[in-house]
Amino acid sequence: MTAKEQALEALESEHLGARLRALRQQRGLSLRDLADRLGISVSAVSQIERGVLQPSVNRLLAMVSALGVPLARVFDDSARDRASGASATGYVLARSGDIATVELEDGVLYRRLSPAETRGVDFFESTYPPGSHVGEGNALITHTGYEVGTVELGELTIRFEQEEVVLGPGDSITFPCDVPHRIANRGHRVAIATWLIVHDVR
Repeated sequence: MTAKEQALEALESEHLGARLRALRQQRGLSLRDLADRLGISVSAVSQIERGVLQPSVNRLLAMVSALGVPLARVFDDSARDRASGASATGYVLARSGDIATVELEDGVLYRRLSPAETRGVDFFESTYPPGSHVGEGNALITHTGYEVGTVELGELTIRFEQEEVVLGPGDSITFPCDVPHRIANRGHRVAIATWLIVHDVR
């Protein structure tokens, strides 16, 4: 990695950390409050907020759940600004240059696809470098909502408690997010998938 790429990665980590800190403060929570909810140290939360430590996908999902905000909120506030500035016909438009991307641990990239924050729904694209995975170690993860995903490029393996499912381009899957799972790219090429997480299925 070049010095320029390292500097850019550091800036992206700082941006994500700053967003998480702002969201925590908006909720009126102290570092200790959030750390207690997550079951981790105050130091770990502080390092994430300062951009020193990149959270895993699992940790990020746990943080937004603890903060009671949708995943889309960690990118920036521009989506909400666009929503409030909807056209007279009611649509909201986001150009490709306006779409925020967040890099997480293991090089996994999340890119919001919804042009505005949509209540009860997170719609995003995730890019998985070869050998990357979602989660910490070999642990299976859970979070809130109901997940629908489609692989666009490459291959992803989703491990559940009793079996594994391998998805290739065009394959789709859906499952409750509270079912323990782990997503990994065991291939030798980049994998890209789109995901819809529905938080209110009543």
